[in-house]
Amino acid sequence: MTDSSALDPEDRKIVTLARSARARNGVPEGAAVRDETGRTYVAGTVALDSLKLSALQTAVAMAVASGATSLEAAAVVTEAETAAAEDRAAVRDLGGAGTPVLVAGPDGTVRTTVTAG
Repeated sequence: MTDSSALDPEDRKIVTLARSARARNGVPEGAAVRDETGRTYVAGTVALDSLKLSALQTAVAMAVASGATSLEAAAVVTEAETAAAEDRAAVRDLGGAGTPVLVAGPDGTVRTTVTAG
């Protein structure tokens, strides 16, 4: 486990945003990404009959649709122990293999940080 208070303030911010999205929307996961300019994009899981996206995939898609060309970091709040391979791939596509992905539990405690690679 990572002490969330020891996180960089910008990383703590995206974890908080991801946690808020999960709680506000009552979805299984919340996510937030920070682009190369410091802008943040926040999303929850999308579960429609015709479209299924994880929260992290949705946040990356929102960043791309808004003109982001790279990512500095990503965060996902989930019950899962780590970020799914598909989620890391979406982050990697925009941010590169070294982009950190913070994985936090529903209480906002960061369990682990993995790279998108």
